[in-house]
Amino acid sequence: MSSGAAHALVDRLFREEQGRAVATLIRVLGDFDLAEEAVQDAFIAALETWPARGVPDNPGAWITTTARNRAIDRLRRRSRLTEKIEALGREATESALQSIEPEPAEDAMHIADDRLRLIFTCCHPALAMDARVALTLRTLGGLTTPEIARAFLLPEPTLAQRLVRAKRKIRAAGIPYRVPPPELLAERLDGVLHVLYLVFNEGYSATSGDSLVRRELSAEAIRLTRVVDQLLPTEPEVLGLLSLMLLHDARREARVGPDGALVLLEDQDRTRWNRDTIVEGHSLIRRALERGRPGPYQVQAAIAALHDDAASAGDTDWAQIADLYRALRAMTPSAVVELNLAAAVAMADGPAVGLAMMDGIAATCELDRYPYLHAARADLLRRLRRWSEAEAAYRQARALTTNGAERAFLERRLREVAAAARAIDSRPN
Repeated sequence: MSSGAAHALVDRLFREEQGRAVATLIRVLGDFDLAEEAVQDAFIAALETWPARGVPDNPGAWITTTARNRAIDRLRRRSRLTEKIEALGREATESALQSIEPEPAEDAMHIADDRLRLIFTCCHPALAMDARVALTLRTLGGLTTPEIARAFLLPEPTLAQRLVRAKRKIRAAGIPYRVPPPELLAERLDGVLHVLYLVFNEGYSATSGDSLVRRELSAEAIRLTRVVDQLLPTEPEVLGLLSLMLLHDARREARVGPDGALVLLEDQDRTRWNRDTIVEGHSLIRRALERGRPGPYQVQAAIAALHDDAASAGDTDWAQIADLYRALRAMTPSAVVELNLAAAVAMADGPAVGLAMMDGIAATCELDRYPYLHAARADLLRRLRRWSEAEAAYRQARALTTNGAERAFLERRLREVAAAARAIDSRPN
């Protein structure tokens, strides 16, 4: 295998297997940092050995086994935690067959899942909500600290400190690494669902990198949400979140062109949407709403369902979508919800009305570092033919965007409005 091919394979495996390997080692070690370091060591070892020796039959199991061995090496070098070395040795013996054979498919939905244990550990009520979400995104989702900081609209050092404090608190408080008993599940639910929502979002629209979509993250979020639904089958918000994920994921293939370019919802080929997934999403949201306890995920799923119901962009019921965003604002007020409401109003009542709302949001400076505010304003200014202002807004959005596909889209739009602005300026008086 060439070095380039090995790098590509290891990069893909890191996205797909990192969360599984880290979760497994945390179960054995009880140490977040050591688990992450050992898994990183294993991927470095893969880059060093696979080009010469070839790829093992089960590369994911190879990563986990190598990470386990590297963790043992680190513990030995530190000359401490003998009992953990023994635990790792027992784990290696018990998992010998698993290191050779792939994990049986039927076990994937079993609730005794290391990744699910990790989510519930990170979402312990002793931790602040933001810390719960950030820690799970870091350990399970494999997101970098800068990516999570952008998702939270926080400075990177602030987010890094939250991660350090969360890990320290788990160690100090002796928080158990487990799926809690049934009577304690409900108190963890909000944090777990928020984590899964953000993991899905990162998979559906990556904050950085060249690819718009990270399929392994969105697929993992959907899988784990199904498991949570098994644990809490009467909770309508779990169904709402699962419906929301599926209704968005149904459009995934149409969001990216053959060249990897971003395709906006209004321009997508709707024949490429996955109709079976849409049908399941509709069924889930109906079941959730029938339980008579509406919540934010159910409202967002209803919005997604309206988009998926429209035969064309022109058939979208924007007035009803705007009403649903108003309902969402009443449940979970935030500047991002206000921005989405303004975008819906712009489609229902005209770009000038929506732009006035967005200008009000911009005036608060709360979303100064949020590229989608500037991109949305730029789009409305473009529709209003206010070319110079649109150009400035697109430049601001581009400067804040770290995803390659999104930046390329913004650059195309920027060239369009810049050319229109120059054409206006060059006209004779």
